[in-house]
Amino acid sequence: MPVGTRGTVKAMTWEEVTELGFRIVLGNTFHLYLRPGSGRVARAGGLHRFTGWDGAMLTDSGGYQVFSLKDLRRITENGVTFRSPVDGSYHDFTPESVMRVQHELGADIIMAFDECPPYPSTHEYARDSMERTHRWAERCLEAHEAARTGQLLFGIVQGSTYEDLRAASARAVSALPFPGIAVGGVSVGEPPPEMRRVVDITLPLLPIDRPRYLMGVGTPADILDAVAAGVDMFDCVLPTRLGRNGTLYTSRGRVNIQNARWAEDWGPVDPDCPCGVCRRHSAAYLRHLHQTDEILGSRLATYHNLAFYARLMERVRQAIDAGTFLAFREASLASWGRAASEEGPAGESHA
Repeated sequence: MPVGTRGTVKAMTWEEVTELGFRIVLGNTFHLYLRPGSGRVARAGGLHRFTGWDGAMLTDSGGYQVFSLKDLRRITENGVTFRSPVDGSYHDFTPESVMRVQHELGADIIMAFDECPPYPSTHEYARDSMERTHRWAERCLEAHEAARTGQLLFGIVQGSTYEDLRAASARAVSALPFPGIAVGGVSVGEPPPEMRRVVDITLPLLPIDRPRYLMGVGTPADILDAVAAGVDMFDCVLPTRLGRNGTLYTSRGRVNIQNARWAEDWGPVDPDCPCGVCRRHSAAYLRHLHQTDEILGSRLATYHNLAFYARLMERVRQAIDAGTFLAFREASLASWGRAASEEGPAGESHA
């Protein structure tokens, strides 16, 4: 899922998102609640009509953003009181209020309110946080079922990097009647090998008859590893954020288009890419746009990166259908070079 934090995939039109083949995007409950407000979105007819997006939409619970505020929030059993980074006003997020906000936003898939512990966390803190998340999940279910909106509510597994807590959380969330289950609390600062370890120990414990969603992940290499572990759904800001900063994904790994090596490269940045950017524009032109801070540079790089991700996921599905996924995964990692594909900042979600 491309990330459309505030009701837009940055630098893209909905027509472009559609033509690339994406049929679902992610919106951010926290940011949409603050601006323009879930009530206003509801009066407009919901996110789909408000934004003009006619595909499917998922909204996260806002938990990651609330808990990342640190000194601006206070956690209790009832929920979280936080101070808005927009205007300093105080707000309360409870399982019930987060359900109400997501009902007003009207996304097709909504998420239970969870506590996302920071990395690193002590075992005691991670356990208390996880158990609170489970109690909140039950309250979310009760509020959601009473509202009868027809939206799909997914639960979220937490537990930080502790194997016993991840196992306990997977059992608890799987026992609840969620139609889909997410793995949260990853890609929050832990090293990539730790993230992969958490995914590998959690996924076998989740039911196979419900979609499994890995939140906030990730690089192309991360995605291939997670698919091998059994993940079905992903979101990440990397393709759009990196594109705006001049970093592009290619069939040969990640490149920084602002490097001098591209200054007189008259060919496409990725000769193997069939996207409109690579068919029409040279690497030298893309570099020029970024060097001169032209808006078009961000748009073209974002389009290219999303085209890369869309093509990757299409090829993943084809390889699974053909029974050749593991061979496809190894060939792709060898082509990109795993180290090169993971360079740069981690891809935290929903930002």
